[in-house]
Amino acid sequence: MKVIKFAENLVPLILSGEKTSTWRLFDDKDLQVSDEFEFVNKQTGEKFASAIATDVRVKRVAEIDETDFADGHERYESAEELVKTFQTYYGDQVDENTEVKIVKFRLL
Repeated sequence: MKVIKFAENLVPLILSGEKTSTWRLFDDKDLQVSDEFEFVNKQTGEKFASAIATDVRVKRVAEIDETDFADGHERYESAEELVKTFQTYYGDQVDENTEVKIVKFRLL
């Protein structure tokens, strides 16, 4: 089973059903539809849920639009804010041309 880590502030959003997708860059896990995951709190290392991928799409950061946020992902005020946020996770190699894997999931 694949493991996906989330920042602690996202855990309650996932458990409440408000957050139903995750965006991943530089996908080293080869995330695909029907993959099952263990969700882990990045800060504590504790498993907090299991889920299954129901949809997987790939876009460049510059192509992200309103429909991608409608899929249960937290919003950003601008493309620049999105890039800066993802740079905190992935480093300075993130820019508007970086591919984003959009993974919609359902808790098990």
